[in-house]
Amino acid sequence: MSGKGSARRMQKKRPQVSILIANLPAERDRRVIRECLSLERAGYDVTVIAPRGDRTLKTLPGSRNTRLKPYPVYVLGSGVLSFAFEFLWSFLCIAVRLVGEVFAGRAHAVQVCNPPDVYWPLALVFRALGRPWVFDHHDLSPEIYATRSGDNPPNPLVFRTLVGFEWMSLRTASAVFATNESFRENALSRGVAGEKVTVVRNGPARDEIAVAGQTEGDTGRTPNHLVYLGVLGPQDNVEGAVLAAEELTRLRGRTDWRLTVAGDGESMPALQKLVSDRGLGDVVEFAGWLDAKGVDDLLRSATVAIQPDLPTRMNQLSTMAKTVEYLGRGLPVVAVDLIETRRSAEEAAVYVPTGDPAEFGAAINELFDDPARRARMRRDGLARFAEVLSWEHQAERYIAVWNRLLAKRLPPARAGVSIPRQRTGEELTSTARDE
Repeated sequence: MSGKGSARRMQKKRPQVSILIANLPAERDRRVIRECLSLERAGYDVTVIAPRGDRTLKTLPGSRNTRLKPYPVYVLGSGVLSFAFEFLWSFLCIAVRLVGEVFAGRAHAVQVCNPPDVYWPLALVFRALGRPWVFDHHDLSPEIYATRSGDNPPNPLVFRTLVGFEWMSLRTASAVFATNESFRENALSRGVAGEKVTVVRNGPARDEIAVAGQTEGDTGRTPNHLVYLGVLGPQDNVEGAVLAAEELTRLRGRTDWRLTVAGDGESMPALQKLVSDRGLGDVVEFAGWLDAKGVDDLLRSATVAIQPDLPTRMNQLSTMAKTVEYLGRGLPVVAVDLIETRRSAEEAAVYVPTGDPAEFGAAINELFDDPARRARMRRDGLARFAEVLSWEHQAERYIAVWNRLLAKRLPPARAGVSIPRQRTGEELTSTARDE
């Protein structure tokens, strides 16, 4: 028996998971990247079907051999009709590539990531074939639509349709990954059995953070560094961060602080215009979309982070990935008092009532001038990350679900997911005690 032949036979025995994404290229979805790496470490092979990003990529960066099967995107939705076309196009592209995976002997199971919630017809087919279909519930699509409607009431027909699609996506899945307890409660309210729903939060892994306890603002640049990290979309209220910066110019001048906005999205042109119109170009800078190292470098150079999301129903029930990124570096957060934000950050954040720029500006200004309070918040944030929020904790639950769903395809002596020893909050915060 040749070594190569044996290796090929072993490769065929590995269970194969196909992950479907519609709203981001695979290499830009940090949650999916972490899921893929966890699956690989647990003995699975992975294929990701997603919109095309970097044309040179054949496998997921940082992975062993996670295959990328991209599809082109020609229209990005901004209204009901364009969104409908975008969703229909992504459905057709994903369906064709998924059929190809089945005929290639892969796709033993599928994980679909929303939005949109339109893939439940494929779930019915896969469930009929006896293959697991998992719904990874990233966003509440009906609430996103309501938020993007602005001051206008959402179209009731569109809203009810989105609720129906969400209901079908949840009910047709073999298992559901909810990103927090509010999402889990939402799934239960849609009639999903409790044992089918597992909370798998968003958040960085420890090895994405170069030095978890490094002292804030150690780059030799402006002493007080405010950051926003994330998607720049209409529902994210990033203009609130810019207007908070304008408030800071009135409270403390323009010389000892700056705001860095890191990310990209459809609101970027409007944000750049807002900065120009308000004359804030000397205190607000745009860093663009950053890779994992760039995110780590930026957040470790910062003094305070802002989460400007307003108190809509969607934001009340959502865990912002950026907030967990902040906490993982011990970065004090200023945010609106939202249900899931408080559950995540607890005492590591300062909460404002409504998200008015004056509230944000005043809270940030006070934190800039209170290093002792920042140090306490830093210790609290690092402890929350170490004990609850880091990806290592989430990976254990994530892989346990897959091991249950694909137990018949797993080798009898397969090793479990490799999770390094968790450092305690005491260990992570030891370097921050003397601030």
